[in-house]
Amino acid sequence: MVKAADMMIARRADTRARADFATWKMIAKLNGASSLPANAQKFLASYKDLLKEMSEADATEATIRLMYASYYKEMGGVGTAPEVRPAPTEPVADNVTAFRRPAPRPKTAMRANFNFGGQGQKPQLPVALIFACLVIVYVGIRLLWR
Repeated sequence: MVKAADMMIARRADTRARADFATWKMIAKLNGASSLPANAQKFLASYKDLLKEMSEADATEATIRLMYASYYKEMGGVGTAPEVRPAPTEPVADNVTAFRRPAPRPKTAMRANFNFGGQGQKPQLPVALIFACLVIVYVGIRLLWR
């Protein structure tokens, strides 16, 4: 009979084993396996050995079970590690949705954000007025610095 505390340790160990293996496998694919800790390199080496004998899915599950048993003992589990979840019988479908560009907004809706005075058009400052203001600021600064 498995105690509740041992089952909680088992769930945490299983979750950690699955997350660690996925992370280590990705790091190994990116040619960074040499930077992993020694136990990670040991588990990845056993995974590569298992790949020669069985399919990728079976080798992955076998390696995760080895990691799980190791983590279970490390976390203080008593006896053999209990079975946490059965292996999936059917392949898991990828639930990633494709990016779809949102529908373009009509031009009138965009102009409504800049509605000044109810006319629906942005007011424009004449270029000459802007230039005159810049000249006044420049002359003012020159006079103040003398």
